[in-house]
This record gives sequence, C-alpha cells and structure tokens, in this order.
Amino acid sequence: MTGTATVVGAGIGGLATAIGLRRAGWTVTVLERRAELERYGGAFGIHPTAQSALDRLGVGEALRDHAVPYRDAHIRTPDGTSIARLPLERIERKAGRPELLIPRFRLLDALVAALDTFGDVPLKLGERVTDVDGLAAGQDLVIGADGIRSAVRTARFGDRSGPRGIGTVAWIGTADFESPVHGETWGSGRFFGMTPVEPGRTNWYATVPEATTAEELRAAFAGWHDPVPRILDATDPAAWIRYDMLHLYPALPSFVAAAAAADARSASRTPAGARPAPVALVGDAAHAMTPNLGQGACTAILDADALSRAVAAAPPGPAGVAGALRAYDRERRRSAQRTAFGSRTLHRFMSTERTRLRDAAVRLLPG
Repeated sequence: MTGTATVVGAGIGGLATAIGLRRAGWTVTVLERRAELERYGGAFGIHPTAQSALDRLGVGEALRDHAVPYRDAHIRTPDGTSIARLPLERIERKAGRPELLIPRFRLLDALVAALDTFGDVPLKLGERVTDVDGLAAGQDLVIGADGIRSAVRTARFGDRSGPRGIGTVAWIGTADFESPVHGETWGSGRFFGMTPVEPGRTNWYATVPEATTAEELRAAFAGWHDPVPRILDATDPAAWIRYDMLHLYPALPSFVAAAAAADARSASRTPAGARPAPVALVGDAAHAMTPNLGQGACTAILDADALSRAVAAAPPGPAGVAGALRAYDRERRRSAQRTAFGSRTLHRFMSTERTRLRDAAVRLLPG
C-alpha cells in the first residue's frame, strides 16, 4: 500500500524509517526540532542483523564504505589483566560478517544522502511539534522518532513512561591515536571502553557515579592500565560529551496507537469526518535504553526496517495501516524491550563495587 506519512525526528531511526517508507512508495515528510542535525558523538556498533536491515534500506554499501570491523576485544581489570573476550568472533562466525563500527556522523550522512536520492522528501529543520493531532490530520501515519523526551509519545501515550536516570554519568570522546587494545575495563563502580573508529583514532566511553569535570574524570581513571590515561590526555576536553545515563521507564504497553479523535485544537484544520492519523514509535521514543549493550542504533534501525516492511505489505486503506502497525508491534516491542532490560541489567553488573564476585563470574564466560 501507499500513503502519506510524517516522521517527527531526524535521528538514525527517523531517517531510516523515512527511507523505508519512501522506498515503499509513500509520500514522506521529515520534521526535526533542531536547527541542524546532531553530528556529535562517537562510534556506533552495528550488529550483523542491523547491517542486513540497512542493506534492505539501500544503505548497506555506504555503511561499509566508512565502517571498520570490531574484533579481538577483551574485558579487563584496571591493572590490565584480561578476564574474558567480548563475543565478537562468535557473532561473526554465526552471522558470516563482523560487527562494524562507524562514526555517528558518518552513518547520519549516509542516511541523509540516501534520502536525498529520492529528491522529493522534505527534511524540515527547526520544526518543533507541539500539536501532534493537528499535525496528524490528513496523514495516513505519523512516526514518533523524536527521542527519549518524545512529544509524539506524550501526546498519544501520556506521560506515565518517561526518562529515568540510573545515577551514573557517561562521557564519550575520540582520541587522536590508535589504541593498541580494544574492549572494556571494569573497575569498582566505573568502567572504560575503547573501540576502533577510523584510521589513527580511537573511540572511547566511560561511566562513573559522579564526575562533572574533565579533571574529575581523569582522576577517576588515574592509575588504570595503559592506554586509558593516555587516551584521556590525547582528547581535547572541549570535545568530550557528558550526559546523564537515562532509560525509558516503565516499558510501554505498545509501540503503536490507533487514529485519535480530533479535539478542539485540531478540529479547525481537520476535514469533516477525518481523524488524526495513527502513530508508531521507533528508536528512543519507544524504548530508550542505557548504552551498555551498544544496541541503541541497531534497535532503531531494526524498528525502521520492520515498520517499513509491514506497511509495504499491507492492503490499502485505514484497516491496512492498522494491521501493519499491529504486525510491527508484534515483531519489535518484546524484542526491543528485552534488549533494553538486558542493557540495564548489564550496567548494574558492570558498575558494581563487588568486583571480586563479578570478575570471578566473568572469567567463567566462554572464550
């Protein structure tokens, strides 16, 4: 089927959804509240399943042009002792392709370039959505891809689910040299990760209970094994990004909402007998999670792929859209929410202060 859709949010999930819907023949508009796209950030890990989804969206080659494989990474203690290998080789053997790492801005650029090839998908920046039902009048579908503080989610699902902190501060950055080791180092209440990202550079991320300045962050990892202190020293603190780790809580009972009755605000712009369109949530708007499993971008891409496939296969008309949204919710909600739960659980395990018991358990993992 074909129809008209508005995508609210031009992050990874929103752009991927817009591409999928346009490839299915839909008329699509993308709205982004920021005046320019968010090009900051480190590297995204793209699991083979998400790579396959990007292939179906026509973006796989652009991904591989700028990505590097992630292999031979370990979990270490602060003195540098390796206690386990990350399961990257098992993932590669099973999928027939490796996990890939790509700078956030490179993936964003690839998605924008893919959208531009259609020549008829407006990407409107600086568009803050305040009246979701008014926006949805006359549309066949509205996609909420507007992040953890989603205005679309609040308008249609209420504010019971929202951003919740876990009491941990995260930092990310990119050092201008290649680390000789990759993986994660787990200490007491804190951890530090290092991955390849581009030739001559290393992506890093760190979490601590509290560290509000660059000096405090450096102090938190002073004395850790090489190259952790060197990585922090080799990164301009002005380019470091600090954020409170959040997740969406409680989990939503559905990622989709049926067409809504027009209220007084939208009645004046709603054709007689029309109702504001149904809504589907993707990415962080649906299931924002802590970054411990490195699956935030992957789940958003899988959402976009699943929703696009469901809509493309549906018969025409409102009933077809409704059926497609139910199919999307069945395919993605439990899977994404399991991933979010697993990521929170892993965070608690990684950041515990009972390191002896944790490290003993990690040593039992298969090599």
